[in-house]
Amino acid sequence: MATDSKGKESTVSGKSFVISRVVNAPRELVFKACTEREHLAHWWGPKGMELSIEKFEPRPGGVFHYKMSVPSGFEMWGKWIFREIVAPERFVFVSTFSDPDCGITRHPMAPEWPLETLTTFTLEEQGDKTKLTIESIPINASETERETFEGGFESMKGGFKGTFDQLEEYLRKA
Repeated sequence: MATDSKGKESTVSGKSFVISRVVNAPRELVFKACTEREHLAHWWGPKGMELSIEKFEPRPGGVFHYKMSVPSGFEMWGKWIFREIVAPERFVFVSTFSDPDCGITRHPMAPEWPLETLTTFTLEEQGDKTKLTIESIPINASETERETFEGGFESMKGGFKGTFDQLEEYLRKA
């Protein structure tokens, strides 16, 4: 069991999406890059998208509300509601697509995508490097939503590869 974005008990089911990358930076710096506004603004999101942070409250119950956009005008909103933050080891949040008013919406290109996913970022020391693992699983999802989520794993791997590349590039400069 988990809690959804409204704090209610919810069911987590289906296969988890898991992706990891070892980055050339100490765990404390990687944790800051993931949980501090001034760092996150420089690398979060797919390559080619500009990130605009509307709200950022990295604490249990706090919200990260953001917009990603491209020069052609397409924009996509997202929201995290933080559940747990254990520095510098992990943080857990409920992730949703959103709108400019911080509401919950459907995926703009996949209407059968789960409304919410429970996501965990885990950071493990690997000498002077850090292994960052992201695990995400649907919350209160229908069978169709779970199938859509699982069908998106390859696309998600591609998106996170670009995001991890941007993180590594940012950390080289930090």
